[in-house]
Amino acid sequence: MNISLQNIGRRFNREWIFRGVDYTFEQGNSYAILGSNGSGKSTLLQVLNGSLAPSTGKLAFEDGGKNIEPENVFNYLSLAAPYLELIEEFSLSEMIDFHFKFKSYKPGVDRAAVADILNLQGSRNKAIRYFSSGMKQRLKLALAFCSDTKMLMLDEPTSNLDNQGIDWYLGLVEKYSAGRLTIICSNQEHEYAFCENRLSITDYKP
Repeated sequence: MNISLQNIGRRFNREWIFRGVDYTFEQGNSYAILGSNGSGKSTLLQVLNGSLAPSTGKLAFEDGGKNIEPENVFNYLSLAAPYLELIEEFSLSEMIDFHFKFKSYKPGVDRAAVADILNLQGSRNKAIRYFSSGMKQRLKLALAFCSDTKMLMLDEPTSNLDNQGIDWYLGLVEKYSAGRLTIICSNQEHEYAFCENRLSITDYKP
C-alpha cells in the first residue's frame, strides 16, 4: 500500500493547519510525523487514513497497482491512538473477539496469543473499564500490531506507558512491523527512533 499526497492541505474554518504537502508513503517503509502538541500531526494522520478529507490537493491510495477509494482504506489499516475508545463494557476476551471480526489475525496469532502478549492471561473475563490507563493503551497497541494489515498507524503510541511499557512497545515494533507501511505521530524520540523517514509538520505551516 502506497499513499501519495499532492499539494495536500487541511483547514478548520479559515485557519490552515497545514498546506502544500507533497509526499509519498511507500509500502514496507517506516515514517515519523513530527511536531509539537497541537501542531496538526493527528489531523494529517486522519487525512492519511481516509477518515478526514483534505481541504485542498489530491490524495491517492494504491495497492499493487490498484487504486483504493478512501472509504475502503480502513480494510488495509490498523490504528492505535489516544482518542480511539475501547468498549469498556466488554471483557478482554470480548474486546479481542469483537476487534477480530473486522480484522484478520497475523499468522501465528490468536485470541490466547494476544492475551499472552499483554501478559493478561488471568484477566480475560475482566471488564475493560477496570483496566488502568496503561493497560488500555497496551490493549490498543496489541490489537493494532496483531492485525494482519498492510498499514500500521500509531499516534503517540507510548502515552500512559511506563519505562517497562515502552520497552514492550519497542518489542512489538521489532516483531510485528516488518513489511508494513508504518506511520508514527510523535514528539518523543523513543517512539519513532526506528523510523527511516521523518516528516515535520512545521515545514507545511502557511
